[in-house]
Amino acid sequence: SLWFDRFIAQHAAISYYWLVTGLFVAHPELAYNFSLLVEEHAYVTYQEFVEENQELLRRIPPPPVAREYYVSGDLYYFDKFQTSRRASTSASGERIRRRPPCEHLLDVFRNIRDDEFEHIQTMAACQRWWSGKGPSAVPEEDQPTAQQRQDWLEWSARVNSLSSS
Repeated sequence: SLWFDRFIAQHAAISYYWLVTGLFVAHPELAYNFSLLVEEHAYVTYQEFVEENQELLRRIPPPPVAREYYVSGDLYYFDKFQTSRRASTSASGERIRRRPPCEHLLDVFRNIRDDEFEHIQTMAACQRWWSGKGPSAVPEEDQPTAQQRQDWLEWSARVNSLSSS
């Protein structure tokens, strides 16, 4: 039944969350590796689906929610968290926001597949960073400055002092 399917899906997601959280507490590099394997499986699954259904998917228009997200919506850090390729910049130094194609359902599934590939790259970058073998996965321009960190520490000290009053 529909209720049972949702129940299983929601509880599987909660179980996955706590599994990865426990792995991260015990061994962060292993948690990143586990997540990388899950993302890799998703990528392969989408790739197989796209290859097997290209012609049909090319004839189906994208759903409105996909057009809104890929064409006109706020991609919420779409470029910021892409660790395998950086956003382009204009001559004035401003970031140029990428917009993936969204002409048909084939584009939508390719975009989802490509996003899974970016997740693989991000998990690999996090794994390298955690083990001390690579730079932070967060772009340097997005990392907080020493002053921002100090401001945060001062703010948190003020907030904590309120709770002891």
